[in-house]
Amino acid sequence: MVLDWLLSPLRHRARRKLIEEPFPADWQPHLGRLPFYRALDARGQERIRDDLRVLVAEKEWEGCGGLELTDEIRVTIAAQASLLLLNIEHEYYRHVESILIYPSTFKSVPQQDGAGVVHEGRAHLGEAWRRGPVVLAWDASRHGALDPKDGHNLVLHEFAHKLDLLDGLADGTPPLPDAERLQAWVSTMTREFEALRIASAAGRATVLDYYGATNPAEFFAVATECFFEKSARLRRQHGALYAVLRDYYGQDPAATSK
Repeated sequence: MVLDWLLSPLRHRARRKLIEEPFPADWQPHLGRLPFYRALDARGQERIRDDLRVLVAEKEWEGCGGLELTDEIRVTIAAQASLLLLNIEHEYYRHVESILIYPSTFKSVPQQDGAGVVHEGRAHLGEAWRRGPVVLAWDASRHGALDPKDGHNLVLHEFAHKLDLLDGLADGTPPLPDAERLQAWVSTMTREFEALRIASAAGRATVLDYYGATNPAEFFAVATECFFEKSARLRRQHGALYAVLRDYYGQDPAATSK
């Protein structure tokens, strides 16, 4: 804790110096290709540029499975992660030290059960470890950035998990500023999660992906994807859920969606 206190002024000075420098000209075309970035106002675009530079500079970025990291990869992923931070108080995902990127689907680490049997890792597109890295498939990360209306965005999903985990618990409830907002959040999320579980069991179509019925943590991550990518439908069909997400993220994407 003392070390964090000593490093904090140095870190803040480094961040200010970084942000005061001109934005890298060769990064701008990568940003310009992202529909969500183009849809933001000038202030929003500036905030994305500032925050993504800090994420690129401070996190350890590692290409895995033969992937060679490029500016496009770093900028595209960091910009999407920055979208979640746009209007909330944050510390640049302080528990994320590294971001590991595979070309495509990867297998998780093999697990040993209580009987000593080692089970082969399952195929994944992304993971967010409790006190570890965010792991992403590049092809899915890129597709999610370029198609902002399909309701699926791997980067938003995994970094929503990291917001959830800021209090150390993967329970679908990120830190909230006061008891009133916490009560509204828990009440709404619990009700909407149960409704999705019922819809999933019945095979009834919903704007929310069935994967959100897995547990409350996945529900928050899936709801976040839907909030940014199917905002108008979410507001129309799940007004209370949209409202708590709007209040948390400080954004109202349905107001500007076409």
